[in-house]
Amino acid sequence: MWTRADLKTRAKVAFKRNYWTAVLVAFVMTIFGAVGSGGNAAKSISDGYNSGGSAEAIAFSLVVAAIAALSGLVLLVLSIFVGNALEVGGCRFFITNQTEQAQAGTLAYAFKSGNYGNIILTIFLRDLYTVLWSLLFVIPGIIKSYEYLMVPYILAENPGMNRKEAFLISKKMMMGQKWNTFVLDLSFLGWRCLEAITFGILGIFYVEPYIQATRAELYAYNRTIAYQNGYIR
Repeated sequence: MWTRADLKTRAKVAFKRNYWTAVLVAFVMTIFGAVGSGGNAAKSISDGYNSGGSAEAIAFSLVVAAIAALSGLVLLVLSIFVGNALEVGGCRFFITNQTEQAQAGTLAYAFKSGNYGNIILTIFLRDLYTVLWSLLFVIPGIIKSYEYLMVPYILAENPGMNRKEAFLISKKMMMGQKWNTFVLDLSFLGWRCLEAITFGILGIFYVEPYIQATRAELYAYNRTIAYQNGYIR
């Protein structure tokens, strides 16, 4: 069984060996991973201006709300059709970077794989299922998010894999490991606090690539076990 110390030690060696490229890839993954939260600022402006009851304020509020809705839709489309592809490409980068000097162009892997549609649909369904499970008092959604954790890594190496098989393999990989992986994520809490204190600067240049490299190490371990147990051929 893996230990947090082993995964983190190997992760640091891997990403520091290709530091600036790992930083760039992790930064792009983070940006597109958060792209869906874009309309909140416009909504805040609308709410603040709408504190008055004048016709002008109401009209302004409606315009801002329309702009926010449109921008939110655009960001959602970008998240699905670009962000999801870049997530899989980023996972492939960090997997490859364990054994060789991976290139930043690996980020575009999903677009060039010939299986773009399958990748986008599978990751979209992963997110949709997680949201739906989260409606059941949040906890089931958290559990499912860990159950599906390996899906983008599986697709990064097997882009044409049937989505049902990808979900099944991820479920098997994470069986008995969800709690330990949750604790692994908690072990980065101190780094997350330092990231907040430095206004995200530490996150860009250290924390995010460190976390991405660690998760790739977790996948590498699970892949080895999967081959041994025969549910990856």
